Amino acid sequence: MAWLDLDSHLGIEYWTAMNLAGEYAAACHTDIHRRLMKITGGRLLARVENHHNFAWKEIHEGKEVIVHRKGATPAADGQIGFIPGSMTSKGFIVRGKGNAEALRSASHGAGRLLSRHKAKNVITNSEISKELKKHHVELIGGSKEEAPMAYKNINEVMNSQSDLVDILGTFKPRLVRMDKK
Repeated sequence: MAWLDLDSHLGIEYWTAMNLAGEYAAACHTDIHRRLMKITGGRLLARVENHHNFAWKEIHEGKEVIVHRKGATPAADGQIGFIPGSMTSKGFIVRGKGNAEALRSASHGAGRLLSRHKAKNVITNSEISKELKKHHVELIGGSKEEAPMAYKNINEVMNSQSDLVDILGTFKPRLVRMDKK
């Protein structure tokens, strides 16, 4: 099933570039969080790096394999992570259960109810503004493609993966910063 041999020159270049991009994203998140704590006077209680749509070398059934989690995040036994809903729904702080049948993975979010194309064409800016106001969320950037109504109900998603993660807590978005498309 492999499309790119990781022992080939191109495979090694791809693997190196993907990992570098992941390290860059993690460094950016660390810097953003550092700046936010400085501005707000907050302090760091814990750090959770939650890669998703990424690939890892792992051992499954005694063999080293590459696990690409598109739409998923690692949920190894005891691993702390978070699973966001939409920009207006709560997110979940979780501990993985290490479910081998799920390749020690869980969803990395609520998942889309509407495709990006459909959301862009059927959701209005007025609907988004009303939803944001109703939930007391300030949005910086964003687009109709990422509208709260474009996502599944996070509570239903979390209920369906109770065999993958334990819920440790929740958080509610108040300020959301997204790229404007």
